[in-house]
Amino acid sequence: MGSPITLSGFNNIDFNLILTSIMRQESQPLEALQSRQATLKSRANSFGVLATRVATLQAAAAKLSSATDLAGYKATSSSAAAVAVSATSSAIPGRYDVVVNELARAQVTASNTVAPDADTTIVASGGSLTIGGVTVTLSGAVTLRQLADAINATSSPPARASVVQSGPSSYRLVLSAAETGQASAFTVTNALTGGAGVAFTDTDGDGVSGDDAADNAVQASNADLLVNNIQVISATNTIATAIPGVTITAYQRNPAATVIVDVAADPSALEAKVTSFITSYNDLVKFATDQVAAAGRGDQSSIGRDPLLAQIRNQLRGKLTSEYAGGGLTSLSQAGIEFTRQGTLELNQTTFTAVAGRAADLAALFAGTTTTPGAFASLDTLLDSYAQSSGLLPGARQQLTDQAARLSDSIFKMQERLATRRAALQREFTAADAAISQLKNQSGSLASFGASL
Repeated sequence: MGSPITLSGFNNIDFNLILTSIMRQESQPLEALQSRQATLKSRANSFGVLATRVATLQAAAAKLSSATDLAGYKATSSSAAAVAVSATSSAIPGRYDVVVNELARAQVTASNTVAPDADTTIVASGGSLTIGGVTVTLSGAVTLRQLADAINATSSPPARASVVQSGPSSYRLVLSAAETGQASAFTVTNALTGGAGVAFTDTDGDGVSGDDAADNAVQASNADLLVNNIQVISATNTIATAIPGVTITAYQRNPAATVIVDVAADPSALEAKVTSFITSYNDLVKFATDQVAAAGRGDQSSIGRDPLLAQIRNQLRGKLTSEYAGGGLTSLSQAGIEFTRQGTLELNQTTFTAVAGRAADLAALFAGTTTTPGAFASLDTLLDSYAQSSGLLPGARQQLTDQAARLSDSIFKMQERLATRRAALQREFTAADAAISQLKNQSGSLASFGASL
C-alpha cells in the first residue's frame, strides 16, 4: 500500500485512510462478483456431492433390480480344511458328496549335483539349458544364483528357478512349473558346458530329464475328484464347474474320506443388499435435509431451494411408495421396507423375515420383468437419468462451474481497473502532498521576511 501520505500542515490527515475509503467503495462491485463466484463454486460442489449420493443409491438399487441377483445361497463344507466351498446366486440347493482322490500339483525338478555355495562357484561357463522348449543360452560364466536369474529373465519361462540350500555347503538348482496340472509339466535338456557343472536326473537315460516320475521331486498331476460319484478332472485345485454355482477348492487328498457339501438358500445375502440400499437412501435424505436447512438460514451457497433437489426427493418417494403388479407382494412396505416419520427408510425385521422365503414374489416386486419393471428396476432407471455422465446432476454441476469460470474473466478485468485507479489516485495524492509542502515552505519564508521588516 506504500508509505502514508499526509496533508502537510493540515492536521496530518493520513492520505492512506482517504485512499482506502475510496477504493473500498469502488471495490464493492468486485467483491459482489467474487462472492457470486464463491457461491456458484459451492453450489457446484454440492451438486457433485449429490451426484455421488445418487450414484451410490443407484448401485445399491441395481443389485436388487435383477431376479437372478436376488436369490442368495450359502455353501457349507463338512470339512473346510479339506474342501472349501463358496456359492453364487446361480447355485442350486442340494447336498453333494465330494471325494478328493488327487490334488493338482506343479512339477518340481531339482539338480542332482550340488554346489558349495550359491554366489561364488562358477557352475557353467557356456552352453544352454532347454526347459519345456524354452532355451536359455549363456553368454559367459555363471554361478548357481546367476543361472537361476538367467532362467527367470527368459520371456514366459515354463518353470521358475530358485536356489535351495539342501545341507551344509550344499546348494541345488530347483525348477518349479509355473502352473499346476499335467499340461504344465516340462522337460529339461542340459547342454551347459564348463564350470563345476549342473546335472539333472535322467532315469531312462534318453538325455532328457523330467520325462520320468523318478526324475522329479514332485510329479505334475491333475486334481481328481468324485462329486456325487462323478469323476471331475482339473488342472487346478479350484473348480467352478463341478457343482452349479459353487466353487470348490481342494486342500487335502484323502480317497477314503467323503466331504459333504450343502447348498441352501441364504436370506442374509438379500437382507444385506436391502440394508445397503436403505443406508444409501438415508444418506441422501440427510444430505438433502441439511441443504434445505442451510437455505432456510439464508445460506446462498446451498442447493436446498433448487427445484432439482426437490424433484429427486419427490420422485424417489413416489417410486418407493408405489404399488407394483406381478406377484403376491405389491409394495415395498409388504417386504418390510418402511418409511419413518422423519422421511427415512428402515427395515422391519419381522416383516422381512416372514417374506424372505417367497423368492418368486420378491423377484416380481423388486425386479419385475422387462415389460413390467419392479420397484428397484424402476428406481435404477430413474436414478440413471440423474447420475449418468450426461444426466441431470452432472449437467447442473457443469452449468454452475461454467458460470463461475466466466466470472473469473470479469473479476480479473475489474481487478486490473481497480489497480489502475488506485495507482492514479496514489499519484494525485502524492502530487497534492508535494504541492502543500511547497506552499508551507513558501509560507514560512514569507513569515520570516515579515518578521525581519
